Amino acid sequence: MRMADLIDANPNLLLMLQHFNIDFRVSDQTVMQLCTGKGISENLFVSIANLYNGFGTKGHEPFTSEDLLQVIEFLKSSHDYYRSDKYPQISSYIRQLQEDHSEKELRLLEKFFNEYFTEVLDHLDYEDNVAFPYFITLLDKEQNVEEGEVYSSKEYSEHHTDIELKLQDLKNLLLKYVTIEGDLDLRRRLFFALYELEYDLYIHSLIEESILIPSGVSIEREQNV
Repeated sequence: MRMADLIDANPNLLLMLQHFNIDFRVSDQTVMQLCTGKGISENLFVSIANLYNGFGTKGHEPFTSEDLLQVIEFLKSSHDYYRSDKYPQISSYIRQLQEDHSEKELRLLEKFFNEYFTEVLDHLDYEDNVAFPYFITLLDKEQNVEEGEVYSSKEYSEHHTDIELKLQDLKNLLLKYVTIEGDLDLRRRLFFALYELEYDLYIHSLIEESILIPSGVSIEREQNV
């Protein structure tokens, strides 16, 4: 299929392209042509696109070491998006609401979101500083993980959390308990930003759980780590 048609059917694929660092100007390229031009395996690209489309990965395992390194870069890019794009955007919307409304629920909303995003940042820092360097070492054919390595894919899986789930509580505060009137345009933009963040965090977790962690376990088994 042509990439432009797929984007038209599901605009969330623009987020996927951004995380792959692929320009949105895809012309009339098919998925295969786009992947060939960007040096990404079609298997990996379609597997992640399927997650964004709600189909499960449906990819052909095993993924190659190059695939998995690209997965890590994809996830790192999504971290930048959460830190530099969505968090400032949502915080700005909440502060704008507070400027026009004195309701105490908005102060609670800001407190809840800031505390939540502190947890998200801790999770992202853990992945950037502990989990991803481990997987990169594991994938380095010239540098196998040393025997007795205290970290593993299993430990990462046990540490892994679904960081998008608490956003449901935040949306419920807005839908059920915040009693402000008016500002529908700003409140709609806040909702859309929260839903977009929740959606991409969910896909982020699925990529780790369905591609990165199982592949890491398989490689460890092969290397007897």
